[in-house]
Amino acid sequence: MTVRTWARDLALGIRFGASGGREGWTRTLLTALGVGLGVAMLLLASSVPGMIEHRDDRADRRTPVEIKQIGSPEIPPGADTVLWDGVETFYRDRAVKGTLLRADGTDPVRPPGLAVFPKPGEMVVSPALGELLRSSEGKLLGERYGGKITGTIGDEGLLGSRELYFYLGSADLAQESGSTRISRFDGGARVSPPLNPVLVVLLVLVCVVLLVPVAVFVATAVRFGGERRDRRLAALRLVGADSRSVRRIAGGEALFGALLGLAFGIGLFFATRPLAGYIGLYDLSAFPSDVRPAPLLGALIVVAVPVSAVAVTLLALRTVVIEPLGVVRHSATRQRRLWWRLLLPALGLALLLTGRLGSGDEDVAVFPIAAGAILVLIGLTTLLPWLVDKVVGRLRGGSVPWQLAVRRLQLSSDAAARAVSGIMVAVAGAIALQMLFSAVEGDFVRETEQDLARAQLSITADVSGAGSAGRVVTDLRRTEGVRTVTGVTQTQLYTPARTPEEVAAGYGEIITLTIGNCSTLGELAALPSCKDGDAFVVVGTDTETSALIRQSAALGKPYHTGVPRESAAEGKPVRTWNLPEGAPTVTARTDAADNEHPGIFVTPGAVDLRDFPAASDVAMVSVDERVPDAQEHVRNTVARIDPGAHVWQLSTVEEDEQFAKVRIALLIGSLATMALIAASMLVSQIEQLRERRKLLSVLVAFGTRRATMAWSVLWQTAVPVAIGTTLAIAGGLGLGLVMLELVGARVADWWGFLPVAGAGVAVIVVVTVLSLPPLYRMMRPDGLRTE
Repeated sequence: MTVRTWARDLALGIRFGASGGREGWTRTLLTALGVGLGVAMLLLASSVPGMIEHRDDRADRRTPVEIKQIGSPEIPPGADTVLWDGVETFYRDRAVKGTLLRADGTDPVRPPGLAVFPKPGEMVVSPALGELLRSSEGKLLGERYGGKITGTIGDEGLLGSRELYFYLGSADLAQESGSTRISRFDGGARVSPPLNPVLVVLLVLVCVVLLVPVAVFVATAVRFGGERRDRRLAALRLVGADSRSVRRIAGGEALFGALLGLAFGIGLFFATRPLAGYIGLYDLSAFPSDVRPAPLLGALIVVAVPVSAVAVTLLALRTVVIEPLGVVRHSATRQRRLWWRLLLPALGLALLLTGRLGSGDEDVAVFPIAAGAILVLIGLTTLLPWLVDKVVGRLRGGSVPWQLAVRRLQLSSDAAARAVSGIMVAVAGAIALQMLFSAVEGDFVRETEQDLARAQLSITADVSGAGSAGRVVTDLRRTEGVRTVTGVTQTQLYTPARTPEEVAAGYGEIITLTIGNCSTLGELAALPSCKDGDAFVVVGTDTETSALIRQSAALGKPYHTGVPRESAAEGKPVRTWNLPEGAPTVTARTDAADNEHPGIFVTPGAVDLRDFPAASDVAMVSVDERVPDAQEHVRNTVARIDPGAHVWQLSTVEEDEQFAKVRIALLIGSLATMALIAASMLVSQIEQLRERRKLLSVLVAFGTRRATMAWSVLWQTAVPVAIGTTLAIAGGLGLGLVMLELVGARVADWWGFLPVAGAGVAVIVVVTVLSLPPLYRMMRPDGLRTE
């Protein structure tokens, strides 16, 4: 058999697909629609690595070199140097990030995306932030920083199209308050922390679970119109074609539909790509230019889809005898072999058990995990037809709709099994993922000891001088929606250098000095008694830190209020502060954020803050949740005092950042996959109804009620769905148990599969309901007419 023979037969099949009249084109277009949806989804999936890479590259380009290279020597002010300070806030659960900038000279270095460096009081915003600030919804956010919007950040300076980001010129930045002097942006390659091995396994399983259903639907779509095609192939046998040639011609028909579907999928992908600029989820978004398939993966999709169309068609016709006088299907008499159907999942489980976990992602055997999960899920699709045959073969009796449905499934259950195989794979994979997520969640999500009854917000703002200290607390108490505020002022004391290493650094130990009134200090430490002018040595649960505090207090030497070497370099006097004699040692208490503040506590009468170059106000705020946007009013008040202040929302649960990203990726992928599943199932359902249009018309012409036909169609879907869901639950639980064994975890919830299985059944119910209008249109006596 030569390549020329294959090419001739495939070309003839393509001609049949392109010249089959209205019926042929309807079948071809349905095939193209199903394949196209899958191709568009695969192209989108192949674009994800590039989207992540482009996002990381832009993040690197806008990060200052001095921020990336921690420990680099300080640079002197120059014509192009800039003082830099990062800002992060929230507005109604949306993250808003920005940068405060102050030029040292006349030619400051500009961040990427900025045409003009912002002057003090000027703000350059991202398009999404500008849109929000111009709307009535963003009015409260516009009051936060009060900058005049003078420009828009270009795409090269943003992580995504929907990112809320800004640059604000500020005249108040100073290195003493924590700002960093920088000389240029583009911090270079990012050094990301290694991904936890368990998260690697989760990511691999997420990719498999999301993409295998897509492949199953593509394979299902190329088999549309199977029965009508087989009868037409019998006519080819009658005119002299042999069985092998007929199968290749059938492969050519499928190839034509697959090629059209490939073109449609590529067109759909590029047509919908601009929508990426308008879509954002959990602060994640992308630019349309980022959504580009990886060249190798894109080429693989373009080649694999047509080849799989021909291969699947030839494989399907292997069990069909096409004779000159008709097509013989071995459906009722043929015994499906079970051994090879069990071989696939068994081989997959064996591969999974060979996987291993190490200390980093490079130690995880990714290929066995991915290949094993794929084999298990594909094995379920091969088991489903055998199981459906065994179950429906034993069904007897019942109502007329039930008998019509059962008899149809007994005659040919392949189409029904194929229709639900994709959703079955998705449900099985989702069950395994849910088991894995719930089992390892305790390692990445933990309950905190933060007391939300005492406060909901924790605030740290930079202040300096005696006049500014305590301003945050004072202003917050006058803020709308605030119930209580507990705040102190903190600064640093430096012990004299003793060892050579300390002499090189310019100081010994750093001790935190906390200033507050007696009632506030009493909440943070167990004070025996307190009056203005008192001081206390406070030790916490950290024994090493407590020993340093006790040791420095016992020396009786004066503390420096700043680094002596830096003060001398700036021409400032080296100031000292003495701990009052007899200061008692007390034990620290945790605040609402579950933080201790060991060090030295003093009341305002015991210290003069003018001696300290920098200080911070630390406050715990409790708000009245009945007041609309109470937390936003608090953030606005703090931003007016210190635009670079940090406001943390307290929570009883803390989630690992990497684990949260995997969870978000699963959510985004699941939504896209479920949408594809619903659309593809609807196309498949309509194609099956179209194949039986004449049969439906005959039954209606003989007086069968439409309600009876509708219920029979529903039962034809419900029976394979029930069998497929049962198989998906069993397969998903089995796969989940093996994955848990792989990561060394135990089952946390045996009944967690119920919502997942319910979601899969709900998708099928919705698709079936949507197919009822086409069903009623096809149940007309005029459907008996033919050409």
